[in-house]
Amino acid sequence: MEEKIDILLATYHPNITYLREQIESLLTQTYSHFSLFISDDCSQNEELINCLKEYEAKDPRINLYEQENNLGYVKNFEFLLSKSNAPYIMFCDQDDVWYPNKLELSLAKLKEDNVDLVYVNSRQINEENKVIHENYFRYKNMPLVKGKNQILGISRYLGIGCSQIFTKEVKEKMLPFTDKVMAHDWLASFVANEGKGVSYLEEPLFDYRLHTNNVFGGRNLTQNLTRWKQKNGSSYQSYLHYREENVIDKAYLNGAIMVKAYSKQESNQKVIDGLIKYYESIRKTKFINLRLGSYFHYLAGKNLGKKMIKEIIIFHFPWLGYWIFKHNKIEKREENQ
Repeated sequence: MEEKIDILLATYHPNITYLREQIESLLTQTYSHFSLFISDDCSQNEELINCLKEYEAKDPRINLYEQENNLGYVKNFEFLLSKSNAPYIMFCDQDDVWYPNKLELSLAKLKEDNVDLVYVNSRQINEENKVIHENYFRYKNMPLVKGKNQILGISRYLGIGCSQIFTKEVKEKMLPFTDKVMAHDWLASFVANEGKGVSYLEEPLFDYRLHTNNVFGGRNLTQNLTRWKQKNGSSYQSYLHYREENVIDKAYLNGAIMVKAYSKQESNQKVIDGLIKYYESIRKTKFINLRLGSYFHYLAGKNLGKKMIKEIIIFHFPWLGYWIFKHNKIEKREENQ
């Protein structure tokens, strides 16, 4: 008898065409012993609800929940986790396309490496289903981490949520969410890293869609900063504010604060305390910060290449980062993404 997988799909004002593509890709998986839990976060869209009810009626594996009040995507995934009781769990986005063997190969890798979480590669597509990047790991310089109690499993998230499969034991340690949880997928990989460990598959197993409504992932730093400058101006003080609030705090410091609330191991607590002190130091930097040794200790690793160069400039030489972004123009191909 195959072991069951729970797939957790959070929806909020989705493109219904994309949503149908996603659900259809789930229903045609080669590994068929799964349940699909869908929680709509108060979209108040009759066409959407009718679409979801249609799928629920025709496939007994589908369970639909309609939220009366908007929870936000993190709390919505917490709700879905609370409904899961399977030994294995996968997060799912509302607008991607999973390859038929995603469940099968993800679970096989998890068992083969005897870990608590596996994250897999993807291609990146745009709104017209055109492939933008063949290898998301390479394009985003995703950290490639295997094992347990790895520093990168503390300082970085390992795989976007829709790329992960993890064990019930991880879920049980995640719930209930504390008020420090800022990313459900980062939390899952951290908890797994403190458990039996993590692993990855470099083979793309789904198409990850980039469009104007992406919450996280997809867009690059230049695109995000350009949007910021359009709203807040392009002065050096504006750039420092962006660097502190939208880069260091949101993408790094808040993650360290989150995992500190969940860490059960004293050795990892010491790493997290040092990491937080490092982030607090660099966020105060106005021109130059010479603590490069701390950067390499906490954040350097396999496959990070270009990302490391960008981070070193932003963290330790903000004046240089400002000059680059002030004079940099988004390439036409990026605008079309």
